Amino acid sequence: MSKASICDESLGALTDDQLTPEVRVWQRRKGHRFSSDDVATASVAWHARPDAKRYLDLGCGLGSVLLLLAWKCPSLVCAGIEAQASSFELLRRNVLRSGYAERVSIRQGDLRDGAMLDALGTGFDLVTGTPPYFPPGTALDANDQQRTFARMELRGGVEVYLEAAARVVHAEGTVVMCGDSRANPRVMAAAKMLGLVVVARTEVIPKVGKPSLFSVWTLVCGQRSAPVEVATLTLRERDGRPAEGARWLREFSGFAPLATLEKRQCPVSGPVDR
Repeated sequence: MSKASICDESLGALTDDQLTPEVRVWQRRKGHRFSSDDVATASVAWHARPDAKRYLDLGCGLGSVLLLLAWKCPSLVCAGIEAQASSFELLRRNVLRSGYAERVSIRQGDLRDGAMLDALGTGFDLVTGTPPYFPPGTALDANDQQRTFARMELRGGVEVYLEAAARVVHAEGTVVMCGDSRANPRVMAAAKMLGLVVVARTEVIPKVGKPSLFSVWTLVCGQRSAPVEVATLTLRERDGRPAEGARWLREFSGFAPLATLEKRQCPVSGPVDR
């Protein structure tokens, strides 16, 4: 749910949006905004490691995945790194307003910078990342710098994120990475090189009958081969109604079940589609 936007001198028009019933975030009205991929990443990560004590989000943007997990796990100590100035400023404001600042540390910097990663620490039980989906030249650049960096692999793609994750994750930790479904061969190849093993993959389908829109991979440390557990999350029925996957993501975020909303004939809100 969004409140009326405000005009910020440096960031432009901002909207005040509900991430969970207790957490609201500032987003640029015409910039990069959180969506179903962020909620799916946080949900997969929580189900994979509900026992995590220390957590790092790579390239955390305005903080949607980071704050979802901080909200879901009240004792989780969280860290995040974000390179882009406008996104980091939103992240800073969103962490402060969340009430979680005492257990969330953030840094502005490039996740390819080893010294920057070392400053955040190592031995994280859980590491997440939502890399840009498109290599340069394979998609139209968004007409906005923040959105362009969020969409295009200008600072590297899933391989760079996995390399950073492998550097900081605990030997018995878990990495959860979200990306374009077509990147699966790249994820598998990078994991093998880095000593990581893909143990699960969630394919997110935007609408019944459509191909997978994005995937969320769960990886652990080790050189062993293992079968990959594949799950499917469908967001919309053929007629456009929210499907079970949308219900699952809403309920993970703490919102009322869709069935309850439909009975009351209320509008559906919250991130149910990309």
